[in-house]
Amino acid sequence: MKKLLLLCCLTVAFACNNASEEKKPIGQPDPVPTSDKVETDNFGIVLHGGAGTILKENMTDSLENAYKIVLEEAIQTGHDILKNGGTSLEAVQKTINILEDSPLFNAGKGAVFANDETNQMDAAIMDGETLNAGAVAGVTTVKNPINLAFQVMEHSPHVLLSGKGAEQFAKERGLELVDPSYFYTENRFQSLQKVKEAEKRKADSLNNQTAFYDPFIKESKFGTVGCVALDKNGNLAAGTSTGGMTNKKWNRIGDVPIIGAGTYANNATCAVSSTGWGEYFIRGVVAYDISAMMEYKKMSLEEAAQVVIQDKLTELGGEGGIIAIDKKGNIAMEFNSAGMYRASMNKEGELTIGIYKQNEAKPENEK
Repeated sequence: MKKLLLLCCLTVAFACNNASEEKKPIGQPDPVPTSDKVETDNFGIVLHGGAGTILKENMTDSLENAYKIVLEEAIQTGHDILKNGGTSLEAVQKTINILEDSPLFNAGKGAVFANDETNQMDAAIMDGETLNAGAVAGVTTVKNPINLAFQVMEHSPHVLLSGKGAEQFAKERGLELVDPSYFYTENRFQSLQKVKEAEKRKADSLNNQTAFYDPFIKESKFGTVGCVALDKNGNLAAGTSTGGMTNKKWNRIGDVPIIGAGTYANNATCAVSSTGWGEYFIRGVVAYDISAMMEYKKMSLEEAAQVVIQDKLTELGGEGGIIAIDKKGNIAMEFNSAGMYRASMNKEGELTIGIYKQNEAKPENEK
């Protein structure tokens, strides 16, 4: 009887131990037990509002001030969340919401027009703690696409949803939907007409051969918005939202919803959000490349961002930039274009806002 009882105990112990060692999903780090997480005072947040040909001589004082007001409101919103112990995911989402609701940026309300005169939006968000991610592409009725990307991450078994399917999921999740006319802004519509006219002139000069819009891409700014954050629990998150490219055709999708290209976060290294000519960011897997160089070559965030944007991306022919923050709170705002709307705040609450050349951004209290 004693032998039988001993055998039963051993069987139960083995079964419990085997269950506790159930394999985790490939590529995901071991979860940190809640009781082991130590809240620190270290946190930070960075955002961008797009990069491209953004020149001081083309900007009125009133428009420049309007951009700075929204950038400060957005960064302050996220910083307050982090300061009060909120998560990096929440801070990223709420910060991007402010930018999506402004007609100044190519995301949400200010999304550019595709060739068929519709607004087709993409977004992505990623959790650096779990490596979970969610993304959407080609949505036309979702007021805040970044919120839908978050829902995909949290409440679906998938990473990327597109078009009508993504909008059906948004409806099922109770997200705010709007009529496509909500996204109409006159200046974006006129920008589309100008590109179409230029494209037609080129086609005429080529004896009506197909003319693509790529020669005009470098002449316009890229207004994609994004945010990266580190919270007091040491967790990183990244999010990006965009209306894509003016005059885009054939349901083109850029780098934003491609995890590793336009958006990436990993607690072991950094969180990155990209902006620029998306095709090149996809080919260079830019966001992940920065993380990989930190992990495998032991580079600092600053070094990795500089090599990827100024060397690798430039050699490919790509234009744009990134914002990033690492697990220690160090930040990078690297770009190879004439300008990039950007802002950051550290744990001390020091605010930095920049628009033009790289050495132009400095803390507001130093101006």
